[in-house]
Amino acid sequence: MPAQTVDLLKNELPLEQESVVLAEDVVNGLVLVDIINGFCSVGAGNLAPREPNRQITGMINESARLARLFCDKKLPVLAFLDSHQPNKPEEPYPPHCIAGTEESKLVPALQWIENEPNVTVRRKDCFDGYLGSVEADGSNVFVDWVKNNQIKTILVVGICTDICVLDFVCSTLSARNRGFLTPMENVIVYSRGCATFDVPLHVARNTKGALAHPQELMHHVGLYMAKERGAVIANEVSLATPKKP
Repeated sequence: MPAQTVDLLKNELPLEQESVVLAEDVVNGLVLVDIINGFCSVGAGNLAPREPNRQITGMINESARLARLFCDKKLPVLAFLDSHQPNKPEEPYPPHCIAGTEESKLVPALQWIENEPNVTVRRKDCFDGYLGSVEADGSNVFVDWVKNNQIKTILVVGICTDICVLDFVCSTLSARNRGFLTPMENVIVYSRGCATFDVPLHVARNTKGALAHPQELMHHVGLYMAKERGAVIANEVSLATPKKP
């Protein structure tokens, strides 16, 4: 999609972003959405990028930076990993991120977090991590994570901005509004810590069943819709520096 067209659409859908400093006097939690090989590592699978992608690389770098900051401070981190059974397709997409394969593993830059005591890993088999956290007994791993850690604010990063990130954010905000996630109040989506995929129109026209998915535009739309639902959209995120005694 021509840059002029993207700029025109962005002008019609202006998105105000904020510089956010996470307060130190409340519990902040970090949610990593599907930052796995099958969506991020070149050539790793049906839904992986075919060549290096600047937006995805930037998302990985920012997510790894924040994960390190949260782990250094022993703050709660939850990582969703897309993980499907071979006999349960996720329409309309081709088979991807099959459980137990390299596709369903964290990208190399984040694999270290699985050994951190403050990190919870949740493998899910649907777009929406909130629904993907439901257990057979009706409990919810994500809800329990929020409540057990008394999380006030969650910071969300990952891929894809307009699909799994957006679905999770929308469900989480609805649950918050219904009072299911007390004491959680705030959902922040970090734009530079999110990314989506790119399918140009000319590629979609020559691929059976494919839909055009211009990366920069759909990233913007995903963030815009998250803000419409009540999320804070941040273009800068940092943790507050502890006050000197």
